[in-house]
Amino acid sequence: MSNSEIEKKAITKFLIHLHPVNVNAQAIKYTRTFGLGGIAALLFVILFLTGILLRFAYVPSEIGAYASITYLQQEVLFGQLLRNTHFWSGMLLVIVSFLHLIRVIYSQSIYYERRKNWLYGLLLMFLVILSNFTGYLLPWDQLAYWAVTIMTNMMSYVPLIGEKLATIVRGGAELNEGTLLRFYNLHTGLLPLIMVFVMSIHVWLVRKSKGVTVADSSKKEMVPTNPQLVYKEIVVALALILLLTFFSIFVDAPLQSQANPLVSPNPSKSPWYFMGFQELLLHLHPIFSIFIVPLLVTAFLIYIPYMKDVHVNVGVWFHSENGKKITIWSVVYAAVFTFLLIVASEYLLKFQLWMPDLSLLITTGLLPLVLYLVPSALFLYVMKQKLNADKTELIMSIVTILLTGYIVMTVVGSLMRGQNMNLFA
Repeated sequence: MSNSEIEKKAITKFLIHLHPVNVNAQAIKYTRTFGLGGIAALLFVILFLTGILLRFAYVPSEIGAYASITYLQQEVLFGQLLRNTHFWSGMLLVIVSFLHLIRVIYSQSIYYERRKNWLYGLLLMFLVILSNFTGYLLPWDQLAYWAVTIMTNMMSYVPLIGEKLATIVRGGAELNEGTLLRFYNLHTGLLPLIMVFVMSIHVWLVRKSKGVTVADSSKKEMVPTNPQLVYKEIVVALALILLLTFFSIFVDAPLQSQANPLVSPNPSKSPWYFMGFQELLLHLHPIFSIFIVPLLVTAFLIYIPYMKDVHVNVGVWFHSENGKKITIWSVVYAAVFTFLLIVASEYLLKFQLWMPDLSLLITTGLLPLVLYLVPSALFLYVMKQKLNADKTELIMSIVTILLTGYIVMTVVGSLMRGQNMNLFA
């Protein structure tokens, strides 16, 4: 046996550990998954490799952090490109993980034997965001310092344990060198290890449940994994690396002046993936916006695959043609209604002034929340009556309303709020 044949056999054996020998021809169509899971895994590898290289230059101290970043960008060969690649890979991983989460919901790939993997997927999404959040502080510039300050201040609104939790995360009353060191060790040490462990379980459960869901499981045309699937993965990987490299060459990662605890920028905003929470905080009482609403949404997402009397078409996007229509209507409703309610809350709705004798929990918490939930419940009722939406389609409608609402709040908070967080300022 020649050396080339031995190498080919070794590669094939390795790939078999990641994929079965043969796969369903339907499952490897690009539009089935858009390669989102593989792209997320590749981005993690890129982040891991670039992160290791960044450790050679980075100094995790209040004095050295910012200086080491500027030295990396200005003095180290390809240092700017290295940081850009790491930064944009992290941002893209959040987006890809979010899209992957949406994909498995709308293709109903979270039911039956895939329930447990859905929970691991939610955990991975949380870890991705947490990893980005801990890395956000490390440049120690004004953008990072005040964004993380806002987020740790939000933690203090959690009932009973909020203040202690925020103090533990910061290591004091405000961000300091201890905070930087905590975030550095979490970002470069503990979180990557946990993510590798959870990702391994996630991939193993996909294999255990016989791979990607397909629309028609009766069609079992099997094709060899190598080259049918492997070549597609290689093409997607090369395209991603090429596009990411070009983007990183021409678009620099943001870096403002060195962090100054005495000078707060106006406006101060959280990282973009948390802007929805910051926007929600402007309209709801902190206990509702930071604790109750996120807790209810998380509980709902966990409960979805365990709901009883749900008829699902596993692998069929949006459940049916009717489900696709309902999802489109849900996007339109949530986008328009959420934006109108934001504007109304900014300029018209003043429950606290109208009812000064009532508790703030009612006037700034319960009433605004009910004002969003009641019309949404009526919308779902109309979908059920007019379009004969079944339980699965109503669940998708609720998920769509939640996702679209958060996206609208993120866009408004990021792009439409100026000084003092005034709308259209």
